[in-house]
Amino acid sequence: MAGVEGRVVLVTGASQGIGRASALVLAAGGAKVALCARNREKLQQVAEEIAAAGGEAALFKMDVASEEEIKANVKSVLERFGKIDILVNNAGVTRDQLFMRMKRADWDDVINTTLTGPFLLIQAVIGSMLKQHWGRIINITSIFGQIGQAGQANYASSKAGLIGLTMAVAREVASRNITVNAVAPGFIETAMTSVLSDELKERMRTMVPLGRTGTDMEVAHAVKFLASEEAGYITGEVLKVNGGILMG
Repeated sequence: MAGVEGRVVLVTGASQGIGRASALVLAAGGAKVALCARNREKLQQVAEEIAAAGGEAALFKMDVASEEEIKANVKSVLERFGKIDILVNNAGVTRDQLFMRMKRADWDDVINTTLTGPFLLIQAVIGSMLKQHWGRIINITSIFGQIGQAGQANYASSKAGLIGLTMAVAREVASRNITVNAVAPGFIETAMTSVLSDELKERMRTMVPLGRTGTDMEVAHAVKFLASEEAGYITGEVLKVNGGILMG
């Protein structure tokens, strides 16, 4: 089996941005996709896009900050598809504020969704992967988890923690033919970045050696590669998709 054809993929944050793009690309590659996010209406739109292109998808309303919802929905995905081959941990939130003014609630919200959520999801799906001696886990981190960002102590910490989680779990499950990798996007045009001022966007673009922002589809194709059979000898890696801002 080449690529991702015939695989079952669970994607969090699949209602928009990188999660939506990843779901579309994986479905186009022949995977069956479990779409997970909090917004059922947007998930339905993505499911319809996949179906219109001849793919197969099912939607599951899930808040990754809730352990109960994670467990219940993973159980539902397994009942629907029989297995989970690939997990794409994409869901995340921001609560930006300067460190000295950041409220504990803003710290907890970001850590719970962006770091603890992926941890719990990996625990929930790993049994299916161990049973079949095959699996792919891809965690969507960020360049800010590698270089930091003023006003995002919570977000940068969660994304840096996600890189550490990636490497630790990769070592634990490698002997069972399960790979665990991360994708670290740079400045990507998504709903999350659309709210930034034009001045800030232009300043960020000047930092990119390729001279432009990236697209969610460019990140999605990196996700698809790491999810594929062809990437079977890559684990514990952080694949940078940042236009050259951070090299090496």
